Amino acid sequence: MGLDWIDNAKRGDLDFVESARRIAANSRYVAGGVNSNFRIGMAPGPLVFERGEGPFLFDVDGNRLIDYYCGMGAMVLGHSPAPVRAAVKAQVDKGILFAGQAMIEYEAAELICERIAGAERIRFGSSGSEVAQAAMRLARAATGRRTIIKFEGHYHGWFDNVLWSTAPALNAAGPADAPVAVAGSAGQDPADASGLAILGWNDLPRLEARLAKGDIAAVIMEPAMCNQGAISPGVGYLEGALAACRKHGALLIFDEVITGFRLSRGGAQQRFDVTPDISIFAKAIANGFPVAAVAGRADLIDLFATGGVLHGGTFNAQPVSMAAMVATQNCLTPDHYERTSAYGMTLQDGVRSALAEAGITAQVTGFPLMFHVAFGLSRPAECYRDLARADKRGYGLFALALLRRGVRVLERGAWFVSSEHDEVVVDATLVAVNEAAREVAPLLAR
Repeated sequence: MGLDWIDNAKRGDLDFVESARRIAANSRYVAGGVNSNFRIGMAPGPLVFERGEGPFLFDVDGNRLIDYYCGMGAMVLGHSPAPVRAAVKAQVDKGILFAGQAMIEYEAAELICERIAGAERIRFGSSGSEVAQAAMRLARAATGRRTIIKFEGHYHGWFDNVLWSTAPALNAAGPADAPVAVAGSAGQDPADASGLAILGWNDLPRLEARLAKGDIAAVIMEPAMCNQGAISPGVGYLEGALAACRKHGALLIFDEVITGFRLSRGGAQQRFDVTPDISIFAKAIANGFPVAAVAGRADLIDLFATGGVLHGGTFNAQPVSMAAMVATQNCLTPDHYERTSAYGMTLQDGVRSALAEAGITAQVTGFPLMFHVAFGLSRPAECYRDLARADKRGYGLFALALLRRGVRVLERGAWFVSSEHDEVVVDATLVAVNEAAREVAPLLAR
């Protein structure tokens, strides 16, 4: 690649002209040039990549970028890890899709059931959005009730019946003690919100009061709020939520699509020592392959087999993806978490120090393998409404300054760390962070 990239990255001079050209040209076939709306909205625009290797992505402009998107959190082992590639190639030689069972899916199931405290039984799917629907269907079937409690700022997929109040504008969200359901997309039917009760997270008294009405099938939540921010549950909150669900006949569903295999090998439920009735997983479960899972109490998950609850999918437990999942899980050893967590904490501490030295008010919060940076907050956020007051424009300027120095971070503030973000990569990142912080600090008061 030569030295031009290195020199330009040091000056913050990387450009992305060819990505812009290809996005524009291919918008004649693909709407907006992207196949997910979550890939647009960042500056200077969507990027087009040629390959990924370890902690790096290589784009069509010839830039090498240190990647903290990590496939929106999926790439816990970094890009193109050798054990996963080898397992996938071996399975492709055996077969791709059988419309039947393969032993590799049972090996995968056993691994998850052994590692996740709440997983007595499991079913596999292809995406987090899909298994969230399965979990809610199970809850309604098991309880005979209809309403699901969902929290502001928590994301459980893009389907109409749950894409409500995931990132509502505060002027549309209603009062904190009685939130209004705010649609996340044009085209949603308002009737789809009728099966939800929207609450603010980390407020146990209000949760208990709503459950006491006796009509709730389930409470679904991210056990740590990681789609918006990286917010830990308050002391006793998860325990209190579980106890309240038990008291009032509701089920507790943990959405571990992001937290699973990032907060610990056993997920957030292991980290916080709270076992829900049902859990859902995706993203890091298979390091970028389309695998998701709904797991939980055997009497609940078995309703798929014996209780008339439909769960289907042509690509569920697809053997190639199952092989990738088994290989990924075999790499997620205690040593992986100890080593990678050390890199993640060094990075997190370094970002916090760099922002403080530049005079930027910010909160850097979260966990070793996933943290969040919020500009403009003087104290850590405890719920979505706290986080919604952050300086998103200022952070966007910072993210763009980092990108021009060869570091790619999500504009929403999330940073995902993989096993490939080692000491050398973290040190290079922090050089860019310090330079970017000094560059944008004078702009934040404008």
